[in-house]
Amino acid sequence: MIKRFIHTVIFLCCAGHASAQTKPAKQPLRFRTTWGIYLSDSLPRPEVLKILDSALVVRDARNNKFPVVSFDFTYEQKEPYLNDTTNEIGFYTEVTGDSFRDSRLSELWRTRLKEVVQKGEVLFFNNIVIRYADDKYYRAPELKIVVR
Repeated sequence: MIKRFIHTVIFLCCAGHASAQTKPAKQPLRFRTTWGIYLSDSLPRPEVLKILDSALVVRDARNNKFPVVSFDFTYEQKEPYLNDTTNEIGFYTEVTGDSFRDSRLSELWRTRLKEVVQKGEVLFFNNIVIRYADDKYYRAPELKIVVR
């Protein structure tokens, strides 16, 4: 009887000790990137022209805003050409881009895009780096805008 009681007490102590050591799992940081008010999306050309002057904004799940330190921008432009052998019009893709140390495109890029952006072209914002704390930097999700 005493043996059983001692075994039960030891078992309960071990079970209590084991369950006391479990900590809730930390939720990974989740960020969302917007350009103006838009997430990755397909936007009409006039709307893209309106938001060219806007900054990239990165927020977490609690809607806290974080400053963008840098990002890479890629512009995928479609150019028509005439195929000499078939006499049909085809399209080739020209890709240009740049890296920025700010939260918005440079004045040169904004004015150039206002002149040339057309339907079917794609704007990519990659490698978006944010300052999370004074000494912590994180990479935020990329953004893809398709012009319709």
